Amino acid sequence: MTFQDLNLNTPLYNALDDLGFTTPTPIQEQAFNVVASGRDVVGIAQTGTGKTFAYMLPILKNLKFSKQDNPRVLVLVPTRELVVQVVDEIEKLSKYINNRVLGVYGGTNINTQKQAIAQGIDILVATPGRLYDLALTRVLQLKSIQKLVIDEVDVMLDLGFRHQLINIFDILPERRQNIMFSATMTQDVDLLINDFFKKPERVSIAVSGTPLDNIKQIRYNVPNFYTKVNLLVQLLQDTDQYNKVLIFVAFKRMADRLFEKLDEYFKEELCVIHSNKTQNYRLRSIEQFRNGENRILIATDVMARGLDIDNVSHVINFDTPEYAENYMHRIGRTGRAEREGEALVFSTEKEQDAIENIESLMKMSIPVLEIPEDVEISTDLIEEERPQIRERNNPTKRKDEDAPGPAFHEKSEKNSKENLGGSYKFKIAAKYKKPKTRGDKNYNKRNKKK
Repeated sequence: MTFQDLNLNTPLYNALDDLGFTTPTPIQEQAFNVVASGRDVVGIAQTGTGKTFAYMLPILKNLKFSKQDNPRVLVLVPTRELVVQVVDEIEKLSKYINNRVLGVYGGTNINTQKQAIAQGIDILVATPGRLYDLALTRVLQLKSIQKLVIDEVDVMLDLGFRHQLINIFDILPERRQNIMFSATMTQDVDLLINDFFKKPERVSIAVSGTPLDNIKQIRYNVPNFYTKVNLLVQLLQDTDQYNKVLIFVAFKRMADRLFEKLDEYFKEELCVIHSNKTQNYRLRSIEQFRNGENRILIATDVMARGLDIDNVSHVINFDTPEYAENYMHRIGRTGRAEREGEALVFSTEKEQDAIENIESLMKMSIPVLEIPEDVEISTDLIEEERPQIRERNNPTKRKDEDAPGPAFHEKSEKNSKENLGGSYKFKIAAKYKKPKTRGDKNYNKRNKKK
C-alpha cells in the first residue's frame, strides 16, 4: 500500500513527496479511515511508528480554510519538547496548505503566547498545564474545538495530569471528535476512555510489550555505578559503531552524575537533558544531538519520551527501568522507521527483578554478554549503593518520631486553654455583659437603674 491509496489531496501529496515518504506505516494505514470518519479513536502503537502523521493526515485532509480566530483542532502532549516536535511535523505536512499552527507550553512568557493566540489559529498544540492557564485568562476560547487529540496519554497520566485533563474536558464543546494515541494501555488510560469517549474505535498495531524485530538487544550484568561507567566509556570509544547514542538513566541526579564522569572523556561529543535544565538548554541539546553535533545524549525517561530522532544507532539503559513498559519506550528510540537498531541494558544485582519483569513482558530473554576483560571492575560505591548501617542493639541510636523535641515545654496553667464547647458564648456574655448598642449613649445607664 502507498499513500496514493489513502485518497489524500494534492497539497498533502506534494508535502509527502518533499519529505520523501511513499509508504504509510501500519498505524498510519489502519488509523486513516477511522480518524477521517469522525468517530472517537483509540490508537495503540509502539513509539517510533509514525503516530503524529497517523492522526494529522486525515485531520489536515478535512480541515477547510477558515478566517476565524479560535482554534478548531487541539493536540495535547505531555512535554515541551514534544510540543515543538509536533508543531514541526504539522508544519512539514502543511507546507502547501494555508493554515495557522501554534505551540504553547509552560516555562516561557505567557503574555507572548496570548498575543500569538489573539492573531488567530487553526491548530493548537499544547501541554495541559499551560493550555488550562490560557483558557482561564479568556484570551484562548475553546468553544470551536472540533477535534481533540491526546498524544502519549499514558505519560500524561504518569506525570499527574489527570486532574488537568478532566478540567480541560469540562471546558471543551461536547460535540467533538476524541482521538487518543498511546504506546501502552494501562488501567488509568482505560478509565479515562470509559469516562470521556463515546464508543471509540480501537486501532492496535502491536501488543504492549512487543519488541520491534529490527532492534537487537543485549545486556551486561554489572556490579555497580563506577563499573557501569568504565564499561560505557570503553564501548563509546568505538565512534564508528556507536555513532549516535542515547543513554537513559533513572533520575535527574544520576543524569548529572553520569554527565560529569563522561565529560572527562568525551567533552564536546556529550549533552544532557532533564527537567531541571532550562527550556533553551533542553531544546538546544536535542537539536545538537539530532543534527549530529553531539554524538551522545544522556536523558531521563520523561524527557526523551516521544522524541523523534532519526538514526539513533544505540540506546543504552545505564539504569534498568523499574517499569517494564518504560524499557519498551526507551529501546523504541532506535530502529525507527524500520531501520536497524541496537539496545543495551546494564543491570546490577538489585536490578535483576526488573530484568525479569521486562523479559516477562516481552516473552523473550535478553542475551547476556560477559564484561570485557580490560574493563576495570570498581569496588567504589555511590551513596545509593552503600549498605545502610543499623545498630540493632544500641537503643540510644533509635529515634522516637512522636517524642517532643528539645524546645518543647508544657504551657503554664495561666496560658492553657479549655475547650468550652457550646457554653463558651454564655460564659463570655456573663463576663462582659451585653455590649453597648451603637448610637444609644444612655443604654448602660438605663440598665443600671433597672
